[in-house]
Amino acid sequence: MRFLGFIFGAFAILAVVGLLAGLWVVHHYSQDLPDYRQLAVYEPPVTTRLHAGDGSLLAEYARERRLFVPITQIPPRVIGAFLSAEDKNFYEHGGIDFSGVMRAVFTNLRHMGSDRRPVGASTITQQVAKNFLLGNEVSYGRKIREAILTFRIERTFSKDRILELYLNEIYLGMGSYGVAAAALNYFDKPLDQLSVAEMAYLAALPKAPSNYHPVRQHDAAVKRRNWVLDRMYEDGRITREQWDEAKASPLAVRDPGQSSTTSADYFAEEVRREIASLYGEQSLYEGGLSVRTSIDPTMQAIADKVLRRGMIDYDRRHGWRGPITRVNIAAGDWLDVLRATPVPPGLSVPGIEGWRLAVVTAINAKAAEIGLADGSRGVIAMSELTWARPTTAGQGAGAAPRNPGDVLSVGDIVAVEALQAQGSFALRQIPNVGAAFVALDPHTGRVLAMVGGWSYNESQFNRATQALRQPGSTFKPFVYATALESGLTPSTLVEDGPFTADQGPGLPPWRPANYGHDFLGPITLRVALEKSRNLVTARLAYYIGMDKVKALAERFGVVTDLPPYLAMSLGAGETTLLRMTAAYGQFVNGGKKITPSLIDRIQDRRGRTVFKHDMRTCEGCGPTSYNGQPPPVVPDNRPEVIDAGTAYQMVSLLQGVVERGTGGKVRAVGKPLAGKTGTSNDSKDVWFIGFSPDLVAGVFFGFDQPRTLGGKETGGSVAAPVFRDFMAAALRDKPGIPFRIPPGLRLVRVNPSTGAPAAPGERAIFEAFKPGTEPFGPRPVLDGSTDAAFTGGDGSFGSDPDFLGAIGAPVPAAPGAPAAPPAAGDSATGGLY
Repeated sequence: MRFLGFIFGAFAILAVVGLLAGLWVVHHYSQDLPDYRQLAVYEPPVTTRLHAGDGSLLAEYARERRLFVPITQIPPRVIGAFLSAEDKNFYEHGGIDFSGVMRAVFTNLRHMGSDRRPVGASTITQQVAKNFLLGNEVSYGRKIREAILTFRIERTFSKDRILELYLNEIYLGMGSYGVAAAALNYFDKPLDQLSVAEMAYLAALPKAPSNYHPVRQHDAAVKRRNWVLDRMYEDGRITREQWDEAKASPLAVRDPGQSSTTSADYFAEEVRREIASLYGEQSLYEGGLSVRTSIDPTMQAIADKVLRRGMIDYDRRHGWRGPITRVNIAAGDWLDVLRATPVPPGLSVPGIEGWRLAVVTAINAKAAEIGLADGSRGVIAMSELTWARPTTAGQGAGAAPRNPGDVLSVGDIVAVEALQAQGSFALRQIPNVGAAFVALDPHTGRVLAMVGGWSYNESQFNRATQALRQPGSTFKPFVYATALESGLTPSTLVEDGPFTADQGPGLPPWRPANYGHDFLGPITLRVALEKSRNLVTARLAYYIGMDKVKALAERFGVVTDLPPYLAMSLGAGETTLLRMTAAYGQFVNGGKKITPSLIDRIQDRRGRTVFKHDMRTCEGCGPTSYNGQPPPVVPDNRPEVIDAGTAYQMVSLLQGVVERGTGGKVRAVGKPLAGKTGTSNDSKDVWFIGFSPDLVAGVFFGFDQPRTLGGKETGGSVAAPVFRDFMAAALRDKPGIPFRIPPGLRLVRVNPSTGAPAAPGERAIFEAFKPGTEPFGPRPVLDGSTDAAFTGGDGSFGSDPDFLGAIGAPVPAAPGAPAAPPAAGDSATGGLY
């Protein structure tokens, strides 16, 4: 009995000592523990996603790629896969699985003294405590702190809340945080579309994602996935048939190179900058914003294709600049050398995936033999080299090559594209010219397509929004619109003859010239704009005054502060393609103000709308049932920048540019279109801006470091074909809608060349006039060289007060007013087209 008493007493003492030691341990390791209650308001960093106008994914921005999904929206079978793999007794234990702990203890004792990492028996709650509050330190102290927090978390939160935190926080490899992001990243599927095998693979990843990479460690990944499938079957979460089918299925993940997102890098970058300026970098990369943008994926794809084709066509006209690089392959080791050659960023462009690097291995009289990085061989026939005329920077292309040796040499590394014939390739060259394209809705300002250059990978400089260039003759419509506002008509006669303006003391006279250095004499405003006559434009600007032109251009948003020099009337100022395109849209929409917009709506992580581009209120637009009531009317509260009648007159004039003028190449589309070409002096900048009744688009070409594009390269030959091809594709399935005519205008049948009322049987068009301005009676000519401004055949109409009152009081520029800034550039001297 004394012995038993001794044993009992010893155990009692040990129990008390153990209890006191345990209390001390708990007290010691409880010091400075993180506040677990913060999990109640846990808001993890969540990916901001940009969507196109049709809902397709455009881009993602995140520091941790995560999509937070409530536990109620996670499919039960996905939950079951993770429970079977990580903690099958999750809903039964109180936070720590003691049987698992004992197994881990015995395992670690057996491995004591070895280099093997200690194993744990962490439950899902313990992993939540570790991942959210403690970190990944491997020590017994951290395990004790983890256990303390685990019990506290279990007492405070429901099992579902703990599981929700775990499934959204856990890192699953390849930049994926949480199960929703992993499902998209690995399989390009939402959670509810995953197969059993795919669920099991995701559940296999939490322990060590890098050890089960689906490509680099494929066999280990399949083995681990099958282990999870075994656990799911043993736990009764899947049937025998599902188990058999899942284990037999291959582990197939999406190709990272194949993206289902809309490709619009320049547009996405503009949106990213706008969000960052509105909400800050933290909200952009961690806020989980859902951004619905204005871009139309179909139009964007068309824009990418036609602009790059236009850049290639221009580049080929100017010859071959030489190989990407040259290497020595005399020893025959061309394959290793080629594989070691970096691929130029401009070669990785959506839409030209067929382009790749090749090395010239031999030359003969009929073809160049090449080798490719996959070890295959091919030939470039002479017929595919005839365009590659040698060229030198600043000089034109030379004579056409007569044999492959005139173009290529052994060791040249070049870009090629496979042809239909097996083993045949064509020589390709990455264009070095800059270009941009913009399309938008003229009624709302929503940007539907944007391309800022050849490749965003090659250059992030967005030439649609960041390049300030001279618009050339695309600025002229704003001079003509000012003239129409001042009382002139499309049939007003203006002298197309020599014009000189005094620039002020110490400056030479300004003498602009027409593109062809010729004169047509008295012509109508319509003919002058259709043929892009510089002298008429300069004379108009002198007559109406540059202050009026400046005011109208700024109302349209072309520029913010236009210098009031006469040379600006010929496009010597600077603006961007996006500004010009939006300004033209205000002609076709009836003179209503629009502001280009890229974002339709922004929602926060909880789905609340925090930003809308269209802030108009709409009575009856809510989710009501339809009972035959009329559709709701959304108020049009856009401010007016120009009278609707004047706006239509400009639309009609610009339609004439396409039908009879410098934009004639666009006429091939066969639908009502209008627009204007633009070319600065020496062809440094070439443009075409145009529109249909419901779509406006702009095209720009020019080197980033301005230099001539070539003597015969104009807006009509370079930019207009790109606009034509875009409109032909974008409007292919749409009817040809005529331009809308506002009420209050009078249509008069006139001769398009003279502007006079057309005689029976004479070629004629219907010209739009404001009441009281129809071309009946004497028609004097605007000369602009005197204060009287107008002259007739005998000068008798030069100061007729009735005539001047009918057209509005002219405000000629004061003699001696500056015509151009001291350093206006080449465009200040005329020669624009």
